[in-house]
Amino acid sequence: MGQTKQKLQNGQTAYGGWMMIGHPTIAELMAGEGFDWICVDMEHTSTDLPTFHEIALALKGTNVDLLVRLGSLDAVLAKRVLDSGAQGIIVPNINTAAQAKEAVAMAKFPPGGHRGASLCRATDFGRQFQEYYQAHNDNVTVAVMIEHIDAVNNIEEILSVPGIDATFIGPYDLSVSMGIAGQIDSPKVRDTQQRILDACRQHNIPPGIHVVPTDPDEIQARQAAGFRFIACGLDTNFIMDGCRAILSHK
Repeated sequence: MGQTKQKLQNGQTAYGGWMMIGHPTIAELMAGEGFDWICVDMEHTSTDLPTFHEIALALKGTNVDLLVRLGSLDAVLAKRVLDSGAQGIIVPNINTAAQAKEAVAMAKFPPGGHRGASLCRATDFGRQFQEYYQAHNDNVTVAVMIEHIDAVNNIEEILSVPGIDATFIGPYDLSVSMGIAGQIDSPKVRDTQQRILDACRQHNIPPGIHVVPTDPDEIQARQAAGFRFIACGLDTNFIMDGCRAILSHK
């Protein structure tokens, strides 16, 4: 297990890599480059549970936390990825406090939630059941995605829910919900992101955002603005950028 949650609690920045390509070798490559966490996207990709299981095995023993962006507020999928070895979940489309409560509850064992216990891979098939069960509710990371204008309008109620470790802005979906699809750098979208950032500061919850372009300057700018849970690029973009760089002489 890595230091993502501890860094967030200490006010430090936790940098993540984002996986669209569901292959364990991609996970191994990215884990060796210094990310604090890697998120496997199971919302917008074809990555399934058997593939995720292999990715979890590839990262076992590293100091990189494995997170999953779920496809929805799905308690069954959350349970199964956590059982396979994920250290946390990023839950999309959280627009109300009730949805935020469910996001926390489905990640935690009773009495903190309703995740079912089992002799799964995360417990070393039962050999470390007690240790895992007793520490899990404190160790698991739960990030809620604020990616719709409705969520922004309900941000105070959402951030009042106990157990949220970070927020995460989905800039593209946010722009779509505001009627300006894809204009993620427009003043209107930037002002709305600032509303989220300000609310996170007031509630002492680390704000997060996905910097999609492979742009270190933009990542530094977002950190300087106060974001602490930062996804850096995409594995697909890393490959395309490398291809373009090597062919730029043509």
